[in-house]
Amino acid sequence: MEKQNCTCQTTVSCEVGSCVYNRDKKTCTAPSIKVGPQFASSTAETNCSTFKAR
Repeated sequence: MEKQNCTCQTTVSCEVGSCVYNRDKKTCTAPSIKVGPQFASSTAETNCSTFKAR
């Protein structure tokens, strides 16, 4: 199978050092992320549902 050209973001920046998916207080290593809620109208109203405390 030929490799497709992917233009999607493959790195997610994260500063939450208390999360098990955080590497070096810089990068999220979760296999997938979920951000919500769907009714948010500003960044202050959003959160990462993937967060797991260390």
